[in-house]
Amino acid sequence: MTAPVLAVGDGALGFWGALREVFPATREQRCWFHKITNVLSAMSKSVHPGAKEALAEIWNAEDHRHALDAVKAFEAAYGAKFPKAVSKISDDVAELLAFYDYPAEHWIHLRTTNPIESTFASVRHRTKVTKGPGSRAAGLAMAFKLIESAQARWRAVNAPHLVALVRAGARFERGVLIERDEVTAA
Repeated sequence: MTAPVLAVGDGALGFWGALREVFPATREQRCWFHKITNVLSAMSKSVHPGAKEALAEIWNAEDHRHALDAVKAFEAAYGAKFPKAVSKISDDVAELLAFYDYPAEHWIHLRTTNPIESTFASVRHRTKVTKGPGSRAAGLAMAFKLIESAQARWRAVNAPHLVALVRAGARFERGVLIERDEVTAA
């Protein structure tokens, strides 16, 4: 397997440690869905609606610069009262905003691990209902058939033609391909 360009995951330290050991050049993107849950768990419920909006301003910003501005606004709004919640964003800001360095069409796919997790949701649900698969072979067969069936409902990657450019090291700014570096253009 060649090294992935970007890995998306939650805060599982084992995953990130293994990734850094095996693929040290792979960039990290933290899952916004998991991060939002972690941030809100460090805040009182009364501020959740406003905090969710402020967090959406970050991950849904039009570009990296606007996202950083939204991070500063979040820090200003909640830092005094909820420093632990704010540190969950400010400590991981580079990993939370890494997706902005890729094509804008891919951002929706890169911000969260939910597409991966939803794939395995049917497998988890089925194994809970059946109280486990029985044997290892039966479990593998069941997982394969469930995932194969779910595949028909998977959402395709937006702009799949850009994946090859990303793998080749093309640069993107504000989600748009940079045709050539400014240095070589001058």
